Amino acid sequence: MASVIGGTGSFFGPWRENHAWAQGAKPIKLGLTCDASGQYGNSGQDDFRGIKMAIDEINAKGGVLGRQVTFITADTETTPATGSRVAERFITREDCTILIGALHSGVANAITQVASKYGVIYMNTNSSAPSEAGENCSRVKFVWDGNGTNFSKASVKNAVDSIGKNWMLLTNDYVWGHTTSAATRTQVESAGGKILDNLLVPQNTRDFTAYLLKIQQAKPDVVATAVGGDDIKALREQVAQLKLDGKPAWINNQQDWPDVWGAPDSLFGVFGTTWYHKLPLPGVAEFVKKWQAANKDGPIPVPGNVSYNGYMSTRELLRAIERAGSTNNVKIIKELENLKVSATDRMQHFDAYMDPMTHQMQQAIYLARRNAKPADNTDLFEIISWTEPKSAADDAAPGKCKLTPYDQVPTVDS
Repeated sequence: MASVIGGTGSFFGPWRENHAWAQGAKPIKLGLTCDASGQYGNSGQDDFRGIKMAIDEINAKGGVLGRQVTFITADTETTPATGSRVAERFITREDCTILIGALHSGVANAITQVASKYGVIYMNTNSSAPSEAGENCSRVKFVWDGNGTNFSKASVKNAVDSIGKNWMLLTNDYVWGHTTSAATRTQVESAGGKILDNLLVPQNTRDFTAYLLKIQQAKPDVVATAVGGDDIKALREQVAQLKLDGKPAWINNQQDWPDVWGAPDSLFGVFGTTWYHKLPLPGVAEFVKKWQAANKDGPIPVPGNVSYNGYMSTRELLRAIERAGSTNNVKIIKELENLKVSATDRMQHFDAYMDPMTHQMQQAIYLARRNAKPADNTDLFEIISWTEPKSAADDAAPGKCKLTPYDQVPTVDS
C-alpha cells in the first residue's frame, strides 16, 4: 500500500503514505485523519497542508530525537463510521502511534474512541464542539480549536446589550451544532436575552428557504448560527439573495477560512476565528511566506485558521516529543498537559496554554466581520476584537471531562 509524497512508490487506492525519511533510525509514523470529501472536505485538506508543513520543517532540521517523521493519510469522508475505520486501520495495520486531524466533531469523537482503546495520542486539530473537551474528552486527546462556548462568550453579551434581546438559533443537526447552540443559549439567557426558536438544519442542506421564511416572520433582533462547512456557504448566499444580511443581525459562531474563501462575496455578520493571516503581530508575515512557499499549487493562496491549527498542533506535538526525550505516550501526554506557548510564538495577542483538566488549548479568540476596505484580494476580514483566554474559557468543561488515570492508559511507544 502506498502512494508517495516526496518519495518513491505506487498508488493502489485512497491511502497516501510518505516514505521521505532518511535511511537509518526507524521513523516516527503519524496517521493523518483529514477529511478530503464531504461537508468539510475543503477544510480537511487545508488542515493537511498545515500539518504537513510542520512535519516537513522538523524533518529539514533532522527530525525528532534523531528520527525522521513520516505519515500516512486517508479520507475520512466527513463521516464518523469512516473516521473510525481509518483510525482503526492506521493503528492496527499501519503501526501509527499518533493520530492527527478532524473538522467534524462527530468524526473526531469516533476517532477518539478508537485512539483511547489503544492508548494512541490523538491531536484533534479543528473540531470545535464544546463536547470535545467536555463529556467526550480523553486522556489521549488534545483539542486545538476554539469551541462554541469560547466564541459565544466573546460575542453574545455585547450583542444582547447593543442589538437586542430577541434571538433565534439556526443549528446544524449534529453534535457541534447542538452543543454550540446550547452554549449560545446559555450566554444569551444569562445576559437577559430570550431564544424565540431553535431551527434544526440537517447536514448537507442546500436550500434554506423554509428556515429563512420563518426568520422573516419571527423578526428576531439577532440570529445566531451554528452551521458549518459547505452548508454555511449555501446559507450565506441565500441570506444575501433575500437581503436578510442587514436586519436581523447575524452572529455566525465560527467561520473557517476555506468556507470563506470558497464564497467570499456572501460574507456577512459577525463571526469568530482563532487566527488571521493579516494580524499585525510578530512572525505572521514570515509564517505566511513559508506557507505559500510550501503550497504553491494549492487552491487557497494564504493560510487561514484551519491550516494554522493543523500546523500549531503538529509543531507542538513534535516539540513535546523532543522535550520528553521519548516516544512513550504517557511521557508525551504529560509534556502536552504542561504546555505553555508565548503570544509571540503563537502569533496571537495573548499567551496560550493547554488546560490539563480538559486538554483544550486556551487561546485568544477573535471576532471579525467583512472587510469593507481590503488591502488585497485575500484581505477578507476586519478583526474587530480579541478576547484573552481566561475571559473566553469554557467554565463548564472541567466538570464534564473525566480523564482516565495514567496507569489505565495502554502503553504506546513508537
